[in-house]
Amino acid sequence: MYDVAIIGAGPAGGSAAIFTAKAGKKTIVLDNNKSVTKRAWMENHYGAPEIAGPDLVETGINQAKKHGAEFVETTVTSVSKTDSGVKVVTENGEYEAKHVIIASGMMTDVAEASGLATKDGTEPRIKTIFDVDAAGKTNVEGVWAAGTCAGVSMHTIITAGDGAKVAINVISELNGERYVDHDVLKA
Repeated sequence: MYDVAIIGAGPAGGSAAIFTAKAGKKTIVLDNNKSVTKRAWMENHYGAPEIAGPDLVETGINQAKKHGAEFVETTVTSVSKTDSGVKVVTENGEYEAKHVIIASGMMTDVAEASGLATKDGTEPRIKTIFDVDAAGKTNVEGVWAAGTCAGVSMHTIITAGDGAKVAINVISELNGERYVDHDVLKA
């Protein structure tokens, strides 16, 4: 049983994984390697004067791995509430976690198979998004969504921030108190 399973390793999912793994939560990231970010070139991402999408994704994955996150390349087909958490079904196996963060970018096809509420998207070319509250919670207990699939702007800096926000909310719920992650510069 994982503390957190994250669906998607783009900026939102990768950022969420960095926070959850760094907080000591047993984290697995399930990704189908189809991130639209891998086709992007960015000159508007804070902290990176210019960066290719594949490099941004790889850097984020490596950062999450450094903190202990596990990564599996697979496609998720459904999620469902269980007595002890959430079951994630993939094309080649099942995983169970206390909480799931869906960070699937433009893809919301897992919604229909999982009973997750959706609504019309507001971004150009984004037809459907998960219906989430301000914290990132969906209508299924223990299932959260972050990034473009949760209705925020497609810009990587914004989806990464949303992934971090939702991860902080998940960690806070797991801990039973508000979680803050501030490192201090070593002298």
